[in-house]
Amino acid sequence: MNPEQLQKLMEAVREGMVSPEEACGRLKTLPFEDLGFAKVDHHRSLRTGMPEVIYAKGKTSNQVARIFLSLTASGVNVLATRATREQYEAVKQVEPRAEFHEIAACITLNQKGDPTQTGIIGVVCAGTSDLPVAEEAAVTAELMGNRVERIVDVGVAGLHRLLSQHSRLQEASVLIVCAGMEGALPSVVGGLVGVPVIAVPTSVGYGASFSGLAALLGMLNSCSPNVTVVNIDNGFGAAYVATLINRRQSS
Repeated sequence: MNPEQLQKLMEAVREGMVSPEEACGRLKTLPFEDLGFAKVDHHRSLRTGMPEVIYAKGKTSNQVARIFLSLTASGVNVLATRATREQYEAVKQVEPRAEFHEIAACITLNQKGDPTQTGIIGVVCAGTSDLPVAEEAAVTAELMGNRVERIVDVGVAGLHRLLSQHSRLQEASVLIVCAGMEGALPSVVGGLVGVPVIAVPTSVGYGASFSGLAALLGMLNSCSPNVTVVNIDNGFGAAYVATLINRRQSS
């Protein structure tokens, strides 16, 4: 339940359209619903403005489906990250409207419709191998009510590719930049724009990249002061923070 839904419920009680008993029934799962194996935080939308998200990795298909259904019933947009097709098939059984995003490994249900934020979140990735992380960020940002522009395969090994997208970079309110190998792309992007750049190191690269650690350290040492960094492969975290920034700029 989000603040708008709660306000509508209170107004319905005041106008006599909903009885106090019925209202209490709708609110009984706040602040959380105990499913036995999980306590689903329905109160999070009221605290933070965004609902709880399901991290599907390590959960059984049935667990993901039950949590997904619980969140669906509260009327929010629902997102499960790091999900498999098997988990999606289980979700689809209980919620036919759910969608599976293969590259992003996400299951989503959009119950809110069109984007609500006016600003644009640009999602940039260095190479095609970085697309799974970039798509996780893009899908998350879209479901959180943002307009998203994807700019792909513009790594520093061919700098002309990035420079050809300069006007699109300038249009964004905040940029998410995903890169593996040595992780240089966010610093270059940061030097071209006057907006926050959220760098996402990916676990792409040969042995000395140490599964994204080299990119992480490179990004943490960026000489572009508008660059900040999230954890390795954390496209979701980057999109969450970008949404908070975009929401502030859109208000």
